[in-house]
Amino acid sequence: MATILASIQIVISLALIAVVLLQQQGTGLGDAFGGGGGGAYRSKRGFERILHRSTIVLATLFVATAIGSIFLH
Repeated sequence: MATILASIQIVISLALIAVVLLQQQGTGLGDAFGGGGGGAYRSKRGFERILHRSTIVLATLFVATAIGSIFLH
């Protein structure tokens, strides 16, 4: 059971890395480090919203599997 949970956690972590890198692809280097200030607030739309929500879901699943693996050992 522990190996199955570890495999699931690896898959989730790789998916989470991919989603985070896809989100950062659309921003400039200054925006990635907190620069580019003064921009107007805009809401996430389309693919950007899907990436944002999938990041939240994957991070939650990653934490849940990490906690589950603690209780299995």
